[in-house]
Amino acid sequence: MEHQKQYWLMKSEPDEYSIDDLKRDKKAPWFGVRNYQARNYMRDVMRVGDEVLFYHSSCPEPGVAGLARVASKSYPDPTQFDTHSPYYEPKATKEHPRWMLVDVKFVRKFKRTILLSVLRQEKSLKNLIILRPGNRLSITPVSQTEYQAIFNLS
Repeated sequence: MEHQKQYWLMKSEPDEYSIDDLKRDKKAPWFGVRNYQARNYMRDVMRVGDEVLFYHSSCPEPGVAGLARVASKSYPDPTQFDTHSPYYEPKATKEHPRWMLVDVKFVRKFKRTILLSVLRQEKSLKNLIILRPGNRLSITPVSQTEYQAIFNLS
């Protein structure tokens, strides 16, 4: 059975890793996720070829900065085993990793970031998970309709 393409919004702080960094690197591991729901999306649901809205968060002008694509199956996040990493997880072992990641591949950078304030004004995005009060997830599913609406704003 063929996988139905899924759509995702993945948040990154641009001073840590921006769309420009991904453009330069072409492909990168999405490491450091330490939320079980976000991990489960990567581990259980994401597939190679799924579309990603690359979102800049925790910055003066948060918003969707560009597009990426899931480029690998999930695999253990190596930062969980690195005692010098801020993402070190003492309970994780190579046999029983706690945290997973996927690689993402650069697709394109938007001419201008689609700001959070603009997303909030778009009626077709009223159910977008990142617009819900209290949402802190770094990875959220997006419907095909929401993805298309955001793409059209670019």
